[in-house]
Amino acid sequence: MRIIYSPKFAREYKKLPQKVKGAAEEIEAVFRDDPFNPVLGTHKLHGRFKDFWSFSIGFKFRIVFEFGEKGTVYFHSIGNHDVYQ
Repeated sequence: MRIIYSPKFAREYKKLPQKVKGAAEEIEAVFRDDPFNPVLGTHKLHGRFKDFWSFSIGFKFRIVFEFGEKGTVYFHSIGNHDVYQ
């Protein structure tokens, strides 16, 4: 699986506390192995985000992403529930 990080994702990631960054890296390894592993809570979004998916980093933080072609995934946003606004 190839993951492409958007510039917005990179900016948001840089602002996260170090502890959350570490958790995000650990959970990304799970995602790379199986994007629908139950521990991730992967779910399809609705409304204006209907083309996107999300998975959890603990209870507070989320990664919003999109499946592309040929095994490519685009990470668009990372943060708390404000990423949906």
